[in-house]
Amino acid sequence: MLEINFTPFPNLETERLLLKQVTADDVDDIFELRSNKEVMKYIPRPLLQNKEEALELIAMLNDKIENNIGINWGIQLKNDPKIIGIIGHYRIKPEHYRAEVGYMLLPEYNGKGIISEALQKVVEYGFKDMQLHSIEAVLDPKNAGSEKVLLKNGFVKEAHLVENEYYDGRFLDTLIYSVLNK
Repeated sequence: MLEINFTPFPNLETERLLLKQVTADDVDDIFELRSNKEVMKYIPRPLLQNKEEALELIAMLNDKIENNIGINWGIQLKNDPKIIGIIGHYRIKPEHYRAEVGYMLLPEYNGKGIISEALQKVVEYGFKDMQLHSIEAVLDPKNAGSEKVLLKNGFVKEAHLVENEYYDGRFLDTLIYSVLNK
């Protein structure tokens, strides 16, 4: 089984981006992101209502890092300290050498290759540093943008699960895409 340790926190860097740990200092950016209806359109989680909820979310993200059960990075452009998105490995299954990657980005940054660039670095970290065998992404079938990003980055469709999740009074389908460590 995998032995995972996120201490010290692994800041990552790409050509245009810095991927860093989210802290309480980022509360305004996290609130903006997770209270944005467009950002959360395909993510079955409630919108944040206030900065206290944003602080609770940040504490939960960092608790997962401290306990080595999940890791998330705030996405920043190198020339700007504002967090414009989040990306990370959720639902790590060490016994299966597998994790789920997830991401979100403020709408004004869509279509600029930012998620692809961050995803490539996070997948590389998952395979090289975490020693994962596979990485999956779970998405809403209507999220064509995310599907395009995954296909562009070597993910393949594994499944279309019908009405497998219940959220906000209705049953939702999910797609599962994955990539293997070659």
